[in-house]
Amino acid sequence: MKEIETKDAVGHILCHDITQIIKDKKKDAAFRKGHVITKEDIPVLLSLGKDHIYVWEYEEGILHENEAAEILYKMCCNEYMEASEAKEGKIEIRTTIDGLFKIREKQLLQVNSQGEMMIACRHNYTRVKRGEVLAGTRIIPLTIKKEKMDRAKEAAGEQPLLSVLPFRHKRVGIVTTGNEVFHGRIKDTFSPVILEKMKEFPSEILGQTTVGDDKEIIKNEILKFIDNGADLVICTGGMSVDPDDRTPGAIYDTGAEIISYGAPVLPGAMMLLAYYQKNDQTQIPILGLPGCVMYSKRTIFDILLPRIMADDRISREEIGRLGIGGLCLHCETCTFPNCGFGKI
Repeated sequence: MKEIETKDAVGHILCHDITQIIKDKKKDAAFRKGHVITKEDIPVLLSLGKDHIYVWEYEEGILHENEAAEILYKMCCNEYMEASEAKEGKIEIRTTIDGLFKIREKQLLQVNSQGEMMIACRHNYTRVKRGEVLAGTRIIPLTIKKEKMDRAKEAAGEQPLLSVLPFRHKRVGIVTTGNEVFHGRIKDTFSPVILEKMKEFPSEILGQTTVGDDKEIIKNEILKFIDNGADLVICTGGMSVDPDDRTPGAIYDTGAEIISYGAPVLPGAMMLLAYYQKNDQTQIPILGLPGCVMYSKRTIFDILLPRIMADDRISREEIGRLGIGGLCLHCETCTFPNCGFGKI
């Protein structure tokens, strides 16, 4: 690549896209990489502010921006992704399915720390829909040394940096607890919220049972759903520290592994997440949901549910990390999940 005066560029080959920006109308390449410059192109190039331009001269060990962007894309790409054509040195990566977007964060940071290159992504653990953009890749200069891209590949490791996990069809059992609901003193307004949110995922409701505040009965109903083929059990009610709130104890008594009782999230601090080991291959998530899920538009339930539906096991550490970004601001116009709430 060499720099020459634009007026002397006729017959030379452009080594990068040249962008034209017209406010509120256009931002696109006026000339593409590989274009052979003609006499008629000179006034256009000058009008774009290009008194000097770079033209292509092959040099051993040097990669063009489009070649480097392709290498970065290949570091990222996993199943259920597709790439755009390289344009102005940038490649966009889109998902081909609805699912859960995941990032190998440590390795991505190492790549982006190499300098002269970047991979910009959506937040980790974001729920994405088919066709949505996941990430963009490019290098900062027009060319880069091949050895530097080799170091980036080494930093990324053998596994793709990005993945999309498809949502799995789940059979859901709902255990509604509380004497006030069981005896008909108040109407159950919790379950309709659960049912509505489950419609957003591939699922079927295996059944709903309503019980009082007897811990043994609550435990037995949870286990009954698991025995009957539930892939997920959701318990509503009885999740605070009042003496009559027996749901957490009932979940403990099932023998499930308790990941966390409580989360640094508002709304949703009194959530309980556990996994019941049904057999060597199968773990059944059990969720104890606090009352805020009934009346708050977005809560801890909305944060955890996409991961549960994608069979992405949640750790205690990850629950703890939700404290940064775990405060919902209750915006007048809710844009979740395209906001900071619940982003690890």
